[in-house]
Amino acid sequence: MKTIFKTLLILASACGQLLAEKDPAAAPTGFIRVVNAVASGTGQVNVIIDGEDVRPEGYSLGNATGGIGMLAGSHKILIKREGVEEGTTTVVLEKNQTVTLIPFAERVPASDLKPAHYEIRVLRLKQRQIESGRTATFVSVSANPEIKVELSGEDGKWASVFVKRLMIAETPLNYSQGYAPAKVNGAPIKAIPIGGVGNYVVVLYDDSEGKVQSLFFRDLKFLSAD
Repeated sequence: MKTIFKTLLILASACGQLLAEKDPAAAPTGFIRVVNAVASGTGQVNVIIDGEDVRPEGYSLGNATGGIGMLAGSHKILIKREGVEEGTTTVVLEKNQTVTLIPFAERVPASDLKPAHYEIRVLRLKQRQIESGRTATFVSVSANPEIKVELSGEDGKWASVFVKRLMIAETPLNYSQGYAPAKVNGAPIKAIPIGGVGNYVVVLYDDSEGKVQSLFFRDLKFLSAD
C-alpha cells in the first residue's frame, strides 16, 4: 500500500507540473512591479527576469510597470543601464502576492581595485496584511538621508511625515476623492490622485540633476521594505 501511495503522489505531482507548463494561468501566480529610479548612466533601463528581457525597448526614469505576472516561486531579476554597474536581486513570489522593485543608482567610493563608480541597487517592497480605508505610504531612494513630506487633508490642514532613506513612512490619507496636495522639503510636488480605498504609494527619487521627484501608484495592501 505504501508503495502504491507514493507512486500516486509522484504521478499527481507530475500531472500538476505538466498542467502548469501547458496552462500557466492554472498555476499559482504572483506579480512583480518595477519602478525605475536609476538616474545615472545613459539610455534606457532594461529589466531581465529569469534571463528574459521583459521589455526590450527599456524603461525611462520615472516609469512604473503594472504587475508582471509570474509563476509563484523564485525568480532572478537583473537590472541594466549603460554606464552603471548592473544590479541583481532574487524574488520569491507567493501566490497572489505583488512585490515592488525600485532600482536606483548609488555611488560607490573608489577602492584599491576600482575607481569611484555608480552601481544599481534594488529596494524591494513586499505586501503585508490587508488594511481598510485610504493610506499614504512614502518610500525614498533619494540620496537625502531624510525627507520631510507634507500632505494636505480635505479640510486644508497639513500633516508632516519624515521619510528616511530606503525606508517607508505611512500616514492616514484624509482625502476621499480628487487630488491631495503634497510638498517635499517645502517644495510642492505633483498632487496625489485619490480614488477608491487602498494604499497610495509615493516613491521619492532623485533625477539626473539631484532634484527630488515623485511618482505614484495604488496598492490594495500595505507595504514593507524588505
